[in-house]
Amino acid sequence: MNRHEQITNWLQSWQPEAPAALVVAAADASIRQYWRASWADHTVIVMDFDSAQFDVQPFLARQAQLAGAGVAVPQVLAQDAAQGLVALEDLGDVTLASLLTEENAKAWYLRAIHDLVQMQAHTLDEGLPPFDAAFIQRELDICREWYFGQQFKTELAGKELAIWERACALITAEVLQQPTVFMHRDFHSRNLMVKDAALRVIDFQDAVKGPIAYDLVSLLRDAYVTWNEAFVLDLVIRYWEMARDAGLPVHEDFSDFYRAFEWAGVQRHIKILGIFARLNFRDGKDQYLADQPRVFEYVRQICLRYRELTPLGRLLLNLHGTPVETGFSF
Repeated sequence: MNRHEQITNWLQSWQPEAPAALVVAAADASIRQYWRASWADHTVIVMDFDSAQFDVQPFLARQAQLAGAGVAVPQVLAQDAAQGLVALEDLGDVTLASLLTEENAKAWYLRAIHDLVQMQAHTLDEGLPPFDAAFIQRELDICREWYFGQQFKTELAGKELAIWERACALITAEVLQQPTVFMHRDFHSRNLMVKDAALRVIDFQDAVKGPIAYDLVSLLRDAYVTWNEAFVLDLVIRYWEMARDAGLPVHEDFSDFYRAFEWAGVQRHIKILGIFARLNFRDGKDQYLADQPRVFEYVRQICLRYRELTPLGRLLLNLHGTPVETGFSF
């Protein structure tokens, strides 16, 4: 029995009849695939995964947690972890990323920021994995292994290794200074669906207890879309104001919060450089390489803005044969 037949039989076991159609709806950057099952009067999304490679329990736990906190997430309709199947409410195919224009971006981002503040204010972080020093280092090491090692065939040693390790220690220390909240980890324009003119949150299974500025970085310094610095700065200020009003533990001084935002960003984007390389070399998903230059530019800019990160910036730019002329700090 092939997978299509297996899914059809499973759907028929709890629906009145077999679906009239079952087609692949999407695949993401993980090992999951999504199918859309259609009947005359409704549709259902089936999340399809190998239960030996993907533990669905964190997804189910976070869905229940977020839904219970009033966050708009897809409803779970049925599940069979042994078969690697979860049926979800169909949110359609419209992502926030697909709707964004220069004219409407501010309005959409303000709505997303409002929803982010509500998620952080009302979703408990108790029991979540901690985004601690070991977690941060594991993520940074993805860059060293796949971006340096596989994409640029560079093995760090000697002075270069010392620069890398020093930068990792600085980044980790900065990130760990931040107040912690429920952290989605991928709160960006491709993980925000638009249905009935409202935003809905997906891909939340990797949530952790982590730094408050991280999800805002995911949203505003998106790996898939770029906005100018003045626009981003204005929205960071709007978030900071909303978060304070909601009683979230943001920094008292905005300049301190903005620094936290930037350092959370450099950690995230160094990781993403490695993840996009891994998706290409390990998983054969070369489409993500097209977005690497944007992510690299985020890292380059932060390394220029903060003097203590200039050696890291030089190290990264040397991979591309581009020297760093100077550095400056806020």
